[in-house]
Amino acid sequence: MYRTHSCGELRAAHSNTEVTLAGWVQGVRDKGFMIYIDLRDRYGITQLYFDEERTSKDIMEKAQKLGREFVVQAKGTVVERASKNPNIPTGDIEVLVSELNILNTSLVPPFTIEDNTDGGDDLRMKYRYLDIRRNPVKESLIFRHKVAQAVRNYLSGEGFIEVETPYLIKSTPEGARDFVVPSRMNEGQFYALPQSPQTFKQLLMVGGMDKYFQIVKCFRDEDLRADRQPEFTQIDCEMAFVEQEDILNTFEGLTRHLIKEINGVEVEKFPRMLYDDAMRLYGNDKPDIRFGMEFGELNEVAQHKDFNVFNSAELVVGIAVPGGNSYTRKEIDKLIDWVKRPQIGALGMVYCRCNEDGTYKSSVDKFYDQDDLAKWAEVTGANKGDLICVLSGETNKVRAQLSALRMELAERLGLRKADEFAPLWVMDFPLLEWDEETERYHAMHHPFTSPKPGQLELLDTKPGEVKANAYDLVLNGNEIGGGSIRIHDKPTQAIMLKHLGFSEEEARAQFGFLIDAFEYGAPPHGGIAFGLDRLVAILGGQETIRDFIAFPKNNSGRDVMIDAPAPIDEDQLDELNLKLNLKS
Repeated sequence: MYRTHSCGELRAAHSNTEVTLAGWVQGVRDKGFMIYIDLRDRYGITQLYFDEERTSKDIMEKAQKLGREFVVQAKGTVVERASKNPNIPTGDIEVLVSELNILNTSLVPPFTIEDNTDGGDDLRMKYRYLDIRRNPVKESLIFRHKVAQAVRNYLSGEGFIEVETPYLIKSTPEGARDFVVPSRMNEGQFYALPQSPQTFKQLLMVGGMDKYFQIVKCFRDEDLRADRQPEFTQIDCEMAFVEQEDILNTFEGLTRHLIKEINGVEVEKFPRMLYDDAMRLYGNDKPDIRFGMEFGELNEVAQHKDFNVFNSAELVVGIAVPGGNSYTRKEIDKLIDWVKRPQIGALGMVYCRCNEDGTYKSSVDKFYDQDDLAKWAEVTGANKGDLICVLSGETNKVRAQLSALRMELAERLGLRKADEFAPLWVMDFPLLEWDEETERYHAMHHPFTSPKPGQLELLDTKPGEVKANAYDLVLNGNEIGGGSIRIHDKPTQAIMLKHLGFSEEEARAQFGFLIDAFEYGAPPHGGIAFGLDRLVAILGGQETIRDFIAFPKNNSGRDVMIDAPAPIDEDQLDELNLKLNLKS
């Protein structure tokens, strides 16, 4: 036995107990005649004590040779500390060491293994196994475990069965690029890694499993950012013999349970918002409703003057910034520069101060009088002391720009509080979206999403107006889950695939197995998938997912620790019948 206790376990009640500890050397303080060593494991830190009057000479010499991150085993007696440390749970005691074994030495770490480290992101990614020893990362991984366990416990209690589905599947068009895997045994043919287990969970419903879930890895070969990884984890769920309301109620329950279980916060309301309203009021389909600043569309009260910037715009829209009239001209100019950055893309910003005396002062006073500006305030809900920020241009672009500004202002104003949770269902998404590049419609979610009841016929006449029987669960401005009621009969699925541009032959080649299954008594079914990485980060009060993943990849999709992806040798290429044709 390497240890009798952990390094976070001992208290004053253990005084005079003989113990054996094992862990990493956090730090050494050599006073000459006394040596203090902080020994660390996953559970905490215990101070080891060496005293030349009570410790043998050879053990003292061995202790003097210890360096940071050496792995050691120490045996000794628990004693009460003369100078207690109230900052750690074991701060009332120390261990007077009688036997010391060096289990492994360590090079000097490339960064300090402390909560506040001197290592940058790239360095810590390269030595991730060292970074995991730091409390922030360690606690994040433990936190993720707690969330995953809470999910499993809840869904199991609701009668869901966890079923594993394959990782080596057939490539199907689901919106993003697939990662493909060549098959040695089937020359010239390839597997794909699943973007989601979508078709398999539907087949499980055909198979009568009734309630399925899986915490599963998914893969998408797409551009990355701080909250996106090429491999990510879903809480994947499906239910048979359900309508939309059944699914919403079930997963409201899961979300409410997680927030209560993990954060101790009671959430009662799960408001619902139409997709069209979300875009109109917030400029995106995952609005953060912890704060206001809803959009006010100003076309009727800002156009038809002599200001051509607004007159020529498809949409003129503004938000009221609470207390924003206190901003200096310099601060407002910085906001204008912010929206003009390439990442946002606005050409400029008009503003209007709402003075305490009820008057208004705008950057376009030449064109608008006090009555005009009062109407701006009415439409945007601005009060005395607020600042109205107005953007104009093409509808979709300007909504996205103002949405980004709204979130930036909320961050600056401290309105996005990590300990406050505001869930929201966004409903009735468009079934299809037009792609300018391919000049055809694509499924906004996936090809198996059913249209809203009674709208199937519109696919022939007004496909862009058809609404999907789909729903997203948003939490604090982040989409944490999305799903739909599925198509479960062959004729409807055939119509859907036809409108997505599939010929009968293509549909048969891609989805024949699912279409065939629908002819053998497929039940009505639907489901949802939660992004576990994002959900854990939000519950943990963080904006990025990386620290909640044991071995994440960087924004280029590289694992800098193991140096992957990497070339494979010629023998492997020959065995797979592959030939590289790299473009310079």
